[in-house]
Amino acid sequence: MDNREKILYDNGRHKYVMFSFDDETHEDSFLSVNQYLIVQNGVGVLIDPGCESIFDELFEAVSRHVEISKIKFIFLSHQDPDVSGSIAQWAISTQAKFIMSSLWVRFMSHYGFMEMDRVMALSDHGAKLRFGKEYLEFIPAHFLHSPGNFTLYDSKSKIVFSGDIGAAIVPVPTDYKHVQNFEEHKQALHGFHKRYMGSNKLCRAWVSKIEQLDVSMIAPQHGLIFEDEKLGEFLEWLKELQCGSDFMKDLY
Repeated sequence: MDNREKILYDNGRHKYVMFSFDDETHEDSFLSVNQYLIVQNGVGVLIDPGCESIFDELFEAVSRHVEISKIKFIFLSHQDPDVSGSIAQWAISTQAKFIMSSLWVRFMSHYGFMEMDRVMALSDHGAKLRFGKEYLEFIPAHFLHSPGNFTLYDSKSKIVFSGDIGAAIVPVPTDYKHVQNFEEHKQALHGFHKRYMGSNKLCRAWVSKIEQLDVSMIAPQHGLIFEDEKLGEFLEWLKELQCGSDFMKDLY
């Protein structure tokens, strides 16, 4: 298996796969990008498939786990190009429905995507979607960091895809994908979250949603995965984080 690929959960019928493909021309930027795939009984959900430059590599990697024609949904947590830039290519390659905030539907044409009848637009409060015998829950995470932003909970694997929440400015090691020492990892989290997250009040609102769920892992779009005691440590850290508008006087 490619060292940029890791299976996070697999019981033979339900699988959750993490990919770490990035534009090699920006390999010195130290902003690693993760993409995710959920497969249940041969049906796939692709999560934040990224920019155009990684499409070919990700397409090949995804096809090892599910037939491309069986990708039923593609979830875009927000509008950024490292999330949504390849939407037109995936639209051509699949018959999938695209799930995103209603705020960003009109912006997708700027990525060359015109098939608006293939979009499932999420209202601000999110939604639950049946997925086989399980469900996917789209949890509001507005202004963390996008005005229309969602995270995704998979009820079977109990994994939360958190988008930019939990993002860390680190090169992803090839031998592990999980946070090893949270106290050390905080240094890689702080700068990004202080500037990109909206406010402490918004962080607390998201944490309160996550604490109501049975969660085994938090998997962000950038950086490393939180599980076991590191998961709890991260949520406690985020609950106390001062960020965004909490520093209004410093910014203006």
